[in-house]
Amino acid sequence: MTHVVWAPPRWLPQARATLAGLLERHPARTIFLIPEPGRRSSVEATATLHDFQIDGLSREVLSEVIELRLRGAAADHPASIVLPLLISDLPAFCRWRGEPAWGTPALGEIVGVCDRLVVDSSEWAQPPRGYLELVRLFHRLSVSDIAFARTLPWRQRLAGLWPGIGSLERLRVEGPRADALLLAGWLRSRLRREVSLSRRAAATLRAVWVDGAAVPLPHGDVPGASELLSAELDRFGRDPVYEAAVPSAGP
Repeated sequence: MTHVVWAPPRWLPQARATLAGLLERHPARTIFLIPEPGRRSSVEATATLHDFQIDGLSREVLSEVIELRLRGAAADHPASIVLPLLISDLPAFCRWRGEPAWGTPALGEIVGVCDRLVVDSSEWAQPPRGYLELVRLFHRLSVSDIAFARTLPWRQRLAGLWPGIGSLERLRVEGPRADALLLAGWLRSRLRREVSLSRRAAATLRAVWVDGAAVPLPHGDVPGASELLSAELDRFGRDPVYEAAVPSAGP
């Protein structure tokens, strides 16, 4: 695949760290697009080849990493730079670090050349406002949200409470804002009714209550950033459950 990463300088260290855990599992051409301010338009490129010997295989696995620093006006028109680098006839994914630049030429061009956009709405300043913008992209390409992926173990727990959860009125979450909003949006879209949401801030999704009753903790360890992104890179179609949850993901 071609794995495009829109990584402003403040997000670049985290993007590189996540990629380090992906290279052996997802052989790809990874293109980092690093927008930088500047009056002059310029592009600075570096390329690295990573060589892996996989146990049980007689051949090696290669991954390419290309970093493109886009200065000035070049950052507004990434498609002309990315298109010649896409691997023909293979899917192209874009992991957009931070909140997408809604309505800008850069986002519009990336959406036009990639098959899937992967975001993490917990990186956004105002997730509810961002969800309204994100919905407008659903007809143009497939969209994944790592914040929604993090809620999967809790969604499985909540689904296990059926049919009693069908009369749910109040949801309480201890965790990040985006995770809580998407969990509430998922319940509202599945139950087709209003569910109130209250939240206690936490760095991770720690606890969930339905009408005051604690939901049992999910089994297993919490997956890391590389594992979560790896799962999204294995998806090739639209996710109707997520697309239904986003419009209902409000306070």
